[in-house]
Amino acid sequence: MSSNRGVVYIGPGKVEVQNIADPGLHAPDGRKIEHGVILKVVSTNICGSDQHMVRGRTTAEAGLVLGHEITGEVIEKGADVEMLDIGDIVSVPFNVACGRCRCCREGDTGVCLTVNPARAGGAYGYVDMGGWIGGQARYVMVPYADFNLLKFPDRDRAMSKIRDLTMLSDILPTGFHGAWKAGVGVGSIVYVAGAGPVGLAAAASARILGAAVVMIGDFNKERLEHARKVGFEPVDLSKGDNLPEMIAEITGSPEVDAAIDAVGFEARGHSGGEQPAIVLNQMMQITRAAGNIGIPGLYVTEDPGAVDDAAKHGSLSMRFGLGWAKAQSLHTGQTPVLKYNRQLMQAILHDRLPIADIVNATIIPLDQAVAGYESFDQGVAKKFVLDPHGMLVA
Repeated sequence: MSSNRGVVYIGPGKVEVQNIADPGLHAPDGRKIEHGVILKVVSTNICGSDQHMVRGRTTAEAGLVLGHEITGEVIEKGADVEMLDIGDIVSVPFNVACGRCRCCREGDTGVCLTVNPARAGGAYGYVDMGGWIGGQARYVMVPYADFNLLKFPDRDRAMSKIRDLTMLSDILPTGFHGAWKAGVGVGSIVYVAGAGPVGLAAAASARILGAAVVMIGDFNKERLEHARKVGFEPVDLSKGDNLPEMIAEITGSPEVDAAIDAVGFEARGHSGGEQPAIVLNQMMQITRAAGNIGIPGLYVTEDPGAVDDAAKHGSLSMRFGLGWAKAQSLHTGQTPVLKYNRQLMQAILHDRLPIADIVNATIIPLDQAVAGYESFDQGVAKKFVLDPHGMLVA
């Protein structure tokens, strides 16, 4: 293994690509493990969730190696790994999960009970998620490999579709989870809040689930134009503050069957200022009685940059009474990627889901990650894919 390099969080507003330690078969607490593998990272994506940390909107500490969207090649494995071989190309769910606890056994791998001493749920390169080293790097260690990793059935076929398959680690299952939990089905009228990569993935998921109309709302005109180009109905929120009326102009009704919040806690209102509950309240307003709301957008327990003291601790001013009165169901939490990634892989391999084009996947070298973070933070209509070893075809 040659020297490792990775994207390191330096402090609010700043990341750097630095030399980092080579990974070993060790847990964050230093325990030797034999159920893990070392991956040569083939591709690793910049995620909107990473941006929350980089903006200083979490309690992340300097020195954290970022990155939870990982696709890689197995180059070393522990003695307990039985189902994987050296040279396999695999997708890494962003959830770190043991496969043994009650939640994992029931399929809720987003809230594994054993991989994080602080709370339920673990993830790579993320604040308060167990200390697992991130994968925006040349090499990374993945624990409980037989349980966690999705092996691609054919290396050459996988590499030919790697721009799409790299989305299986997080963004595509997260978007699909939002659409599925929102109850999207054949003929559904759907509204997605947020035209960033997760919003586009949710919209693509709604379409493959059979939605009749998929609308995407945002203030960002570049992202809205891209959404239009890939076949969705853009809703330009800068043109008015009456969302039901804007939806009615498209569908003839002010309500939708299913709504998906792909924005999260850094939501902004028409005033330009942050209103962390505004999207949640809009979702309850526009969703029909007894409808479902999927919430793949991130909400945090601690936000040092929040607009008020309540929001700093994840307490938001929701119109929950409205949702209760309409008998709506709201579905939250980390996506259990393993519930969806194999089926989504098949949809990609059989040309049913061109997700790379839908999210405008853009490949850049690892050493250009800082520029990628800056562009993404400015709202560019792209999903940046890092190429640590020059293995991808741009």
